[in-house]
Amino acid sequence: MDNILIVDDNHAICQALALMIELHGYHAIFCHSPDAAIEIVTNKEICLVIQDMNFSRDTTSGEEGKQLFYALRQLQPNLPIILMTAWTQLETAVELVKAGAADYMGKPWDDAKLLNSISNLLSIYRLSQQNSQLTRIDSERMSVINGADLCGLIFGSGAMQRCVDLALQVARSDVSVMITGPNGAGKDKIADILQANSPLKDKPFIKVNIGALPMDLLEAELFGAEAGAFTGANKTRMGRFEAADGGTLFLDEIGNLPLSGQVKLLRVLQTGEFERLGSHQTRKVNVRVISATNADLADDIAHGRFREDLFYRLNVIELAIAPLNQRQDDILPLVKHFIGANFSLDKSTQQALINHSWSGNVRELENACKRAALLAKSPQLTIDDFGLMATANVGAAAQHALDVEHPLGQQDQSLDATQSICEPDKQQLEDALVQYNGVIARVAKSFGLSRQALYRRMEKYGLKAAK
Repeated sequence: MDNILIVDDNHAICQALALMIELHGYHAIFCHSPDAAIEIVTNKEICLVIQDMNFSRDTTSGEEGKQLFYALRQLQPNLPIILMTAWTQLETAVELVKAGAADYMGKPWDDAKLLNSISNLLSIYRLSQQNSQLTRIDSERMSVINGADLCGLIFGSGAMQRCVDLALQVARSDVSVMITGPNGAGKDKIADILQANSPLKDKPFIKVNIGALPMDLLEAELFGAEAGAFTGANKTRMGRFEAADGGTLFLDEIGNLPLSGQVKLLRVLQTGEFERLGSHQTRKVNVRVISATNADLADDIAHGRFREDLFYRLNVIELAIAPLNQRQDDILPLVKHFIGANFSLDKSTQQALINHSWSGNVRELENACKRAALLAKSPQLTIDDFGLMATANVGAAAQHALDVEHPLGQQDQSLDATQSICEPDKQQLEDALVQYNGVIARVAKSFGLSRQALYRRMEKYGLKAAK
């Protein structure tokens, strides 16, 4: 319940105000002097102050009220304060309102007006407190990121921001981490960040792409093999686990590991023990395992292709990377990084790149940028340079079909419904700005965007935050 402090040397006024306030769901605290008010605000959680301007030493000048106001403002700069007086002092009112007073009312007061002012000011105060908290959290997060090694990762979306935040948080531990997401989304880059910011950053970091190795050589690659263990094994081979001892092993495409290899991997994760192929000597290692997959391991478990106990050993923490077309705010920063400072993009090309499906994710985007830089006829790249005309033509055909199917008014409504699936439209942004009183951090959070991404959309639609 919100605590409202009433400061007035008239006991009857304090009681009347307290009764009215408590009847409307607030908790009233009252005192009769400036010194008592300062002590209460110092020691209690006060959300709003209603203070008189004149006290016992001077009943008309308002000087005591001014001194109390400035003292409270120094204690809590954002605390809403309603000034009340039976003596009308316009110059004083103007001065204090400019200094941050929330409202100024005469006595006797209008109950409805006062209650409306209290309700509005408390709502604004709560939002201000939440905004301060979000700002502080953002500041702490940025301080962590600024001191971290991001291994060249380029991003601008809230989704990737959250993934990086979690990666940096778990990097300091030695638990197993599984990175999930589609091919080309950047799973290996997140693995690099985990290693670079861990206590093991100076220890071995061994990478194995399980999907690129022949099945009959997988176990030998992971656990090693003695000479003569299989045809072609002419000398003893050290496995990747031995090579990573004391450090980190990154197993990419873990879903491709055969069941026989899964059994041995589970044993290593549980005990640190294994044997080379063709050997009965048990070896012991201490390795942190990071794995990655684009497979649906839950489905593989259901169909007996992947061990459930191994899954839970590997997946102590999951870092999920969304497809590039679900984190559109990463696209332009990545494009600018890939094409370099010698090239630029016009607005239509930027929008076409954002709207492209990017089924190959960051890998496809990088290849398209390399193509554009190679074939460009001028420093300003066009959509033709990126080789995306086929997609653009499909989009144009779809738009033509929409024009034919819907009249003009219905067309706009259909487009809004389609756009809202991907990102907020102008009306949604306007509604959110009103709903959250222009608090950018809260509006951005409601759409899953970073604040920078929200500002770009506001600029696009000509919107400004409320001052």
